[in-house]
Amino acid sequence: MTTPLPENASRPRTKTGPGWPLGLFSGICGVILMATQPGIWIGMDNMIGDVIVALAIGGLIWLNFRLLHNLPFRVQTTIIWAELLLGFALFFYSFDLSFDFIGSRLPFLLGLRLEGEFLQGAVLTLFISLVSIFCATVLALAAALGRLSKNGVFYGISTFYTSFFRGTPLLLQVMLIYLGLPQVGIVLSAVPAGIIALSLCYGAYMAEIFRAGIEGVPEGQTEAALSLGLKPYQVMRLVILPQALRLVIPPTGNQFISMLKDSSLVSVMGVWELMYLARTHGRSEFKYMEMLISAALIYWALSGIFEFIQSRIEKKLGKGVRV
Repeated sequence: MTTPLPENASRPRTKTGPGWPLGLFSGICGVILMATQPGIWIGMDNMIGDVIVALAIGGLIWLNFRLLHNLPFRVQTTIIWAELLLGFALFFYSFDLSFDFIGSRLPFLLGLRLEGEFLQGAVLTLFISLVSIFCATVLALAAALGRLSKNGVFYGISTFYTSFFRGTPLLLQVMLIYLGLPQVGIVLSAVPAGIIALSLCYGAYMAEIFRAGIEGVPEGQTEAALSLGLKPYQVMRLVILPQALRLVIPPTGNQFISMLKDSSLVSVMGVWELMYLARTHGRSEFKYMEMLISAALIYWALSGIFEFIQSRIEKKLGKGVRV
C-alpha cells in the first residue's frame, strides 16, 4: 500500500524528450529557408525544390537535437558551440571573402603596426576602455554615496548627474563634450574627450549598481560595527564596501564589456580605434565585409577574455553569503 503524497509535496520530474518545441523550431527554420530566393539550394527554379530541402534540413535539425538530448550537459554544450561555430564559418565563407586582404590588414586592426607615436586599433580600444572603466568606477562610487546621503546638496548633484547621463544617448554626449567644450575655451583632443564621455555615461549607470549593492548589505552589519566603536566612514570602508563588492562585480563586469563595444562610438571623432580602422581599410579597396567581420571577431575575442576574467573574480570573491 502506497502513501499518497501531500498536496504541497514536490513530485519527481519525469524525463521528457525534445517534444513539440523542437518540432516548432525545425518548422521555423524550414519557413526561413523557404523564404529565400527560389532554387537557391538545389538549382530548381520552383517552390517544390525549396520545400523539399527546407523539410530535409528541418528534419536534420530536429534529429540533431533528439540525439543530443540524452548526452551529458557539458557534451551537449560543447557540441552545440561547435555546430554554431561551424555554421558561422560556413555563412561567412559564402561571402567569398579575400583572406589575403584580411591577413594583410589584421596587424593594423590589432594595433601591432603603428603609424605614428600613439596606439591604434584594438590596443587603443583596450586603453580607452580600461581608463574609462577606472574613472567610471570612481564616479559611480561617489554618485552612489551621494544617492544614499542625507545631505540635500550631495543627493541633488548625484541624482541630476545620473538622470542626465542615463537619459541621453552616449553618441550625443561624445559630440557635446568634443564640440561643446571648445565653445567655453576648453579644447580637448579626441581620445581624452572619448574617455570623459564614456566615464561619465557608464559612471551614471554603475552608480545605481553600486547603490543597490550597498543597500543589499544587511543593516545589522552597520549597527554591529557602530556598536564596536567604529566611525561611519570606517564602517563604510571596512564593513559595507567589502561585502557590497561581491554583489556589484557581475553587473560591473557586464558594464565593462558593454563599454568595450561602445568605445567604437569615439571613432566619429577620428580616433584610430578598432572600428575606425575597420571602416577605413574596408573603404580603401571596397572590402567592407572582410574588415567588419574581422572587427567583429576581435571584439568577440576581447569580450570572451574579459568574461573569463570576470568569472574568475566572481569565483574568488564568492556570490552572496555562504551558509
